[in-house]
Amino acid sequence: MPLAREQKQEIMTGYATKDGDTGSPEVQVALITERIRSLTDHLRSFPKDNHSRRGLLKLVGQRRRLLAYLIKKDNTRYRTVIGRLGLRR
Repeated sequence: MPLAREQKQEIMTGYATKDGDTGSPEVQVALITERIRSLTDHLRSFPKDNHSRRGLLKLVGQRRRLLAYLIKKDNTRYRTVIGRLGLRR
């Protein structure tokens, strides 16, 4: 399920590093995390939906790659994002 426009805008403003920021790794990880959470809830209701499961696995891999990039570039930004989103790593 795609995110609602208002919800997406709220996430972008909450994690933006500067005004008008939509593409920083922090924003991207936050948006992907929200999509992962909604897909996880969907799969709890529909456990045989393998197409959505594949999409979920692709999103998890994309988030993992973004976090690996962020830890390589700036460890403090990585720690703050992990802490705010409540991710284990």
